[in-house]
Amino acid sequence: MNGRRIRAVAAAVGLTAVLAGCGIRSTEVPTDYGAAPSRVPCVMSGSSIASQSGTGVPVEIFLVCAAQLVTVDRNVQLRTDKATTDRVRIAQALLDELATPPSEDEKRAGFATDVRRGTTVSGPRKGDPAEALRLSTPPEDLSAFALAQIVCTLADNASSDDGTVVMGGPEGSPLRRYECTPEVRSRPGTVAPPVKTVR
Repeated sequence: MNGRRIRAVAAAVGLTAVLAGCGIRSTEVPTDYGAAPSRVPCVMSGSSIASQSGTGVPVEIFLVCAAQLVTVDRNVQLRTDKATTDRVRIAQALLDELATPPSEDEKRAGFATDVRRGTTVSGPRKGDPAEALRLSTPPEDLSAFALAQIVCTLADNASSDDGTVVMGGPEGSPLRRYECTPEVRSRPGTVAPPVKTVR
């Protein structure tokens, strides 16, 4: 081995030792791990919460934050339509609140909603269980996030105490009992609410 090759090998060994000492592993291919992950707080500041207080019925709605469902306190105004029950009026107020774009403070905290404006709710039709709620949009036509938001919000505020809600589309479509589970709240985009057909 001539002197030039010996010096080249020695230099390579020395460079490897320096890299190892610095905790850097040499590599033959470029790597790109992307930007460092950002932390989304999903928590409103005290001043932001205070600014949202007002008259109305206090409720909790489920918004999407960091791909999970997170509760947000709201005050809703109930309509005085005497043709509907209090439960239906509460359900409609909740749907309207879910469809309202998050405030600037909520957006900065990472909150969003997948529920679209225009969805209405009515009470049971002839032959339906008394607890049934019928949406103008069939639940199966909603996005995964929107369905999870509606199921968990209605089950929490306008339905029974067992974490379920009986919903269907317009008259003639099947009624199903949807359940809001911890898995749905933590992974609403991939875990669908458990469902059982009522009629």
